[in-house]
Amino acid sequence: MSELIPVNEAEQRIRASLPPFGTEQVSIDQAAGRVLRQAVCAERDQPPFDRVMMDGVAIALGDGSRRVFTVRGRQLAGMRGQSLDDPSGCIEVTTGAVLPAGCDCVVPIEQCRRDGERVELVAAWQPQPRQFIHPQGSDCREGDELLAPGMRLRAPELAVLAANGMDRVEVARVPAVAIVATGDELAEVDQRPLAEGQIRRSNDRALAAALRGRGFDDVLLTRVPDDLAATTQVLSGLLASHQVLVLSGGVSVGQRDFVPEALRSLGVEQVLHRIAQRPGKPMWFGIGPQQQMVFALPGNPVSALVCALRYLLPALEQAIGLPVGDAGKAVLASPAAGSPMLTCFIPVRVHHDDSGRVLATPVPVPTSGDFSGLPHTDGVVELPPSGTPAAAGTLVSLYRW
Repeated sequence: MSELIPVNEAEQRIRASLPPFGTEQVSIDQAAGRVLRQAVCAERDQPPFDRVMMDGVAIALGDGSRRVFTVRGRQLAGMRGQSLDDPSGCIEVTTGAVLPAGCDCVVPIEQCRRDGERVELVAAWQPQPRQFIHPQGSDCREGDELLAPGMRLRAPELAVLAANGMDRVEVARVPAVAIVATGDELAEVDQRPLAEGQIRRSNDRALAAALRGRGFDDVLLTRVPDDLAATTQVLSGLLASHQVLVLSGGVSVGQRDFVPEALRSLGVEQVLHRIAQRPGKPMWFGIGPQQQMVFALPGNPVSALVCALRYLLPALEQAIGLPVGDAGKAVLASPAAGSPMLTCFIPVRVHHDDSGRVLATPVPVPTSGDFSGLPHTDGVVELPPSGTPAAAGTLVSLYRW
């Protein structure tokens, strides 16, 4: 039996083995949620001209003593810039318009009294130089890097792409993932009635939801029986068509756990097997002959989800170019029992106290097969090996579902 690998070492081995998935060009309308794999620079200054910030009139302020002006023209947003040659005049302007040449101050419409073409400033209003003018290039200059590789393209990033003429953008390719449920006892979700000893497939649906929640939408679900030849045949086909395989069950050391043997026969190189943690000890990870990533997770539902949170999802995010970040942090709201030899993952409910601290209340499950209570939790916390329970107030790593 292989020696148990510490959690941090398992994480390091996985991350050191990850192959990239490559990139592809997509249209801006398909880019939401994707991971950027190119630098995006400013097409031009932003704003590209001195920009009017309020509806009103643009004036040449001079010494500030003039209070009455005559309207000499109109400057609307989108119009070519006009000029003011007469300091006794003003030009009507709208928000977003080019500041007319010869003007250096914008007076809001609320601070003006207008009578025909005559505009008088409100008595209490004192205009200031460059008031309500958004200077050219004050946001960024032409050529400035605005977006860097590894950024997730959300609403603000999409706005930057559009404003800089990026109708197509290079993003990380999303890998095709196959989730394989193993076991003779598994029945389809809609099967009725269930035979004695059968259970419905649920791990694959849970894992698929976890993947899709992080943007990995190209997911195939299938199953294999507890049979070496059948397992080998199915996995061979999936390795030829998918960059990532995620298996659930058949990975421990029982007499019908055929997954490690099948993977070895297909040329998948083992990186690790069996981690010093609870739940999730039997987890297996390897790299296929064409650089496929293979995560063989335990069959118990809580174990499978814990391993997905701790290893699978962070690895896939790293492989598509997202920055490697630390886990979230929380403070235990009540004591939690750990293990002297194993890292323990405990389901928790999360809330915030009046100071904004993230508090995690442990909700232990009786066994790693008991997943019915998980919908009432928000994730799991990680407790390092310890001979004593973790006290309330202990800072812990938090992994949300």
